[in-house]
Amino acid sequence: MSWALETALPYLSAKDKRMAAAIAEIGPVLRAPMGGVFVTLVQSILGQQVSIKAADTVWQRLTARVTDVAPATVFALPLEALQSLGMSRRKAEYIRGAAEAGVTGAIDYEALAELPDEDCIAVLTKLRGVGRWTAEMLLLFSLQRQDVMSYGDYGLRAGLCRLYHHQDMPEERFRRYQRRFSPYGSAASLILWEIAAGRAPEACALPLRRDGQR
Repeated sequence: MSWALETALPYLSAKDKRMAAAIAEIGPVLRAPMGGVFVTLVQSILGQQVSIKAADTVWQRLTARVTDVAPATVFALPLEALQSLGMSRRKAEYIRGAAEAGVTGAIDYEALAELPDEDCIAVLTKLRGVGRWTAEMLLLFSLQRQDVMSYGDYGLRAGLCRLYHHQDMPEERFRRYQRRFSPYGSAASLILWEIAAGRAPEACALPLRRDGQR
């Protein structure tokens, strides 16, 4: 990621003892950038409500059909051609709509890199099939923004519940943790996904303090 883990992880460790224990147990979590915004957007739409394997199969078929996945090349494919790759008509409409926005100039995907986070989200969520969670994942994995924690992500909420012994994670509580980890929410997100997947059991087993604080 463009933000340096060697800065982010010590910061997070200093802010929170439980997070520090998890980081010590898990170590740095490295994720390669997924690619350009449009490419990542198409992959995200393909991945909605299907297995990773199914989404990968359709993606491979798409990249075999168009060697350069870009707004112009994707928009040149009729809906029926997109559907024939194995996606639903609705997803084909979403993807073609995103491509059309790039072709007509309604959205300049390359220029998103210059916009603040909330402005990027506002632009992307104008597209059909793109909600806030999808836009936030694009911020993190494509634009590599350093302070992304998405309340809409089940894995992040589950990771927080496991690490801090909560039964649920209402938004107000989530936002408190988000403020605690800012401005390195993206690094915190990577650690929390690992915790949700069952890593850092020793950190998650730490007892609560007598005053009930975490």
